[in-house]
Amino acid sequence: MNETAAESRRGLVLINTGPGKGKTTAAMGTALRAVGNGMRVLMLQFLKGSWHYGELDAVKAFGDNFVMKQMGRGFVKVGGAETDPEDIRLVEEAWAEARAAILSGEWDMVVLDEINYAISYGMLDPALVAATLRERPEMVHVILTGRNAHASLIELADTVTEMRQVKHAYEKGVLAQRGIEY
Repeated sequence: MNETAAESRRGLVLINTGPGKGKTTAAMGTALRAVGNGMRVLMLQFLKGSWHYGELDAVKAFGDNFVMKQMGRGFVKVGGAETDPEDIRLVEEAWAEARAAILSGEWDMVVLDEINYAISYGMLDPALVAATLRERPEMVHVILTGRNAHASLIELADTVTEMRQVKHAYEKGVLAQRGIEY
């Protein structure tokens, strides 16, 4: 097939999903590659917020070219009456900022870290996300991470990677390690 230049270069939608480790880490690797190529990256973490992760300090070295924001409180209880209205409010705020950032064209890449969790927990309508992805400026790349990616977003995405856990140190009683898990 012979592609025109317009078809071969455009903003992509990528999804990192699945039960295995490395979804956010893979997104950060792609974001780092983008920054290294002169692109501006915004990473919004929908649920993270209570822990201090090493990557928060690492991206500061890139100044305004790689901005990372924690938008949540950390652990989220979900299901029926257990879902805290404050967590829903924070997800709604994160989505409003994400939507504005994607549509602004100010960023070459927007990473929506853990957005798949917010959607699968019923805190965010996948139709809103899909509509924004369809409306985005032509050269804006968007990465969505988290388990249980919604089928409508998988269909819309250009590239979907599913991480599968083969084994994990935690199964042998090894706790999360600084520099590896956070």
